[in-house]
Amino acid sequence: MGRRLYVGNVPYRLTEEELMGFFSQVGQVTEVSIIMDRETGRAKGFAFVEMADDDAALAAVEQLNGQQLGGRAIKVAEAKPRPSSYRDEPRNR
Repeated sequence: MGRRLYVGNVPYRLTEEELMGFFSQVGQVTEVSIIMDRETGRAKGFAFVEMADDDAALAAVEQLNGQQLGGRAIKVAEAKPRPSSYRDEPRNR
């Protein structure tokens, strides 16, 4: 099973293909998702990358965290589970 990574400080003009290529240097990438603002359609400056296995994910964190990508030092860390929000809970009426 793959492991999902958070990637912060992503250059706004970077494509998912470019990000996949960057992470592919340390292991197999199964999915890349650059997060976009719903209102403006512009990138928010962070992404999620899913690596094929735990070893590739660990290598990505160790080798790519702090590396320059598109003139910016990216942050790579294991993604935390999304917290449940009040919108997910049923309303009391």
